[in-house]
Amino acid sequence: MISDLFVKTCKPLLLALSSLALVSCDRLLTPDFNTEITEIRSGAYTLDKDHAVLLFKINHLGFSTYVGRFNDFDASLDFDPENIGASSLEVIIDVASLDVNNPEFAEDLRGGSWFDVENFPQAIYRTNSCSETGENTFSCEGDMTLHGETGPMTIDVQFNGGGRNFLTRSYTLGFAANATFQRSEFGVDQFVNFGVGDDIDLEIHVEFQEADEDS
Repeated sequence: MISDLFVKTCKPLLLALSSLALVSCDRLLTPDFNTEITEIRSGAYTLDKDHAVLLFKINHLGFSTYVGRFNDFDASLDFDPENIGASSLEVIIDVASLDVNNPEFAEDLRGGSWFDVENFPQAIYRTNSCSETGENTFSCEGDMTLHGETGPMTIDVQFNGGGRNFLTRSYTLGFAANATFQRSEFGVDQFVNFGVGDDIDLEIHVEFQEADEDS
């Protein structure tokens, strides 16, 4: 009875202390972590490829959302937290690195009927302008070149936070982003008329490291 009373009384306190300890530990590991864009360092940043994910999603005949990824891509970011409009981003994707967890179908997608990576090995996205859309969110307008065609694409971005990564000792920024485009506009229109989705949804999770650090 006393034991049960002790557990009921102390369990919430122990949970609260545990949570506080985790938060305190996080602050000790990354004491300068900040989620306010205006508190972040400006400058040139390069992609941390070990912490970068680029997924693509497409409607599969109405039955499901088919998900794949590109395993090899690079990006450079010039970031100005005081003037988001002056920021710029360039992304270069190795299209042959597409991965759909099905090697045989991945080879089909690399072929001439789909992405034709032999003739168009890269997809490139460059921003033309960026603007704030809310607290820690912004939108980037840019041009994407894919399959030999160039067209506009908008990326909606969520800023996660920044600070010195205690593992790499590099000053790091974290973002999540989403974009949608129609593949037929870039000449990749196989089976569009048979129910395979035209809209491609991109889901992006990335970390950038400060390119040149003095400290």
